Amino acid sequence: MSTLKVYAPYDQSLIKELPLQSSEEMHALLKKAYNLFLDRSKWLEKHERITILEKIARLMEERSEEIIRTSAQEGGKPWNDTKAEMDRAINGVKLAIENIGHHKGEEVPMGQTAASVGRMGFTFREPIGVVASISAFNHPINLIIHQTIPAIAVGSPVIIKPAPTTPLTCLLLTDIFKEAGLPEGWCEALICDNEVAQELVTDPKVNFFSFIGSSKVGWYLRSKLAPGTRCALEHGGAAPVIVEPDADFESMMPALVKGGYYHAGQVCVSVQRVFVHESILDQFTEEMTKQVKEVKTGDPLNEDTEAGPLILPKEVDRVEEWVNEAVKKGAKLLCGGKRISDTCYEPTLILNPPTDTKVSQQEIFGPVVCIYSYSDMQEAIKRANDIPYHFQASVFTKNIDQALDAVHRLNAAAVMVNDHTAFRVDWMPFAGRDESGLGIGSIPDTMHDVSRQKLMVIKSAAL
Repeated sequence: MSTLKVYAPYDQSLIKELPLQSSEEMHALLKKAYNLFLDRSKWLEKHERITILEKIARLMEERSEEIIRTSAQEGGKPWNDTKAEMDRAINGVKLAIENIGHHKGEEVPMGQTAASVGRMGFTFREPIGVVASISAFNHPINLIIHQTIPAIAVGSPVIIKPAPTTPLTCLLLTDIFKEAGLPEGWCEALICDNEVAQELVTDPKVNFFSFIGSSKVGWYLRSKLAPGTRCALEHGGAAPVIVEPDADFESMMPALVKGGYYHAGQVCVSVQRVFVHESILDQFTEEMTKQVKEVKTGDPLNEDTEAGPLILPKEVDRVEEWVNEAVKKGAKLLCGGKRISDTCYEPTLILNPPTDTKVSQQEIFGPVVCIYSYSDMQEAIKRANDIPYHFQASVFTKNIDQALDAVHRLNAAAVMVNDHTAFRVDWMPFAGRDESGLGIGSIPDTMHDVSRQKLMVIKSAAL
């Protein structure tokens, strides 16, 4: 039997070995989910779903310490940040409950033409069908919630494949769902290899495909979907920040350091490219270098750790190669630039890496932030936009006209004014543009995506 070994990314200790599910087991799960959807007598009523979701939220609160420890150990995100993720995940379940009552259709006016006289029209929403979700490693609690709970809330069966590095959190959560009363088949975890995962998402029984991960894999799988399967893709970015001369340093610096080095930069909207006006460049680099040097890297289970390990040793190798390439081509290394161990890399700050380097062109997904000087904001905006990844961006300025101009001109799905690019709450639209993704993610938006509209027209002589 093939197995999956789950290692702690900090010290590479073996946490657990899991059996990999076969193609036959996957198809059995898919058939069960599909049959549940086809048999309307098995559908869960709204009040039943609400009761189950309420109990899920309570159980998550009661078992939060266990979930946090499991997630931090296998995912490497520091304890305090994982705790914040846990709070968000519980709130996400409550948010889904709130939105069940708003998940409704509307009246479609009739009688406006002679042909429509004597009729009434109404829309309502039904489950879309089977949802297949493939998740990422970097938020093992909250991403699983985002890719399962909206489907459960609207009554769509869902099969979730977690990242191979972080399956234990997913298994723990799906067990909690069943303990809360969710019947078998409505949400099942699939621990499998990539080949079986592709079989799942490309099967015509799947009505909706949710993917969080690399753009290369996401766009490839989208190209293989069965006709009619809808999808949402959430990929990475290389988030730009523009800093004007009047920016408030006192509030800005801690925000940029947090946004750049939180979870060792392994966040799809992590601060990566900071464009700083030349008149404040020296002051900015001096202060940011000082604060980056103070970031504590270490064991994610220690509560004082601010940046933990990268998810795999090969990612440390990759980040090291990218930084060395930038320095070799002329970038100035302000701090960091070295591996701490096989699993951890120093929080690193680079000044003016050339535009043709990987750190300037691709998502770093590591504890590295690049600073670029500029003389004119329009030049900075052009450079910020000049890559194919567009997700979240930010601008720091006290000038409202400058801020609004940047908001309109930056090619981003969201622009934060006087805040870092990694800000998110779970009810706001969250999505990448262009190569960074497809569709809009949030608990309410995903509930809309995993359901579909049906129209009823009533013809009556009484109308």
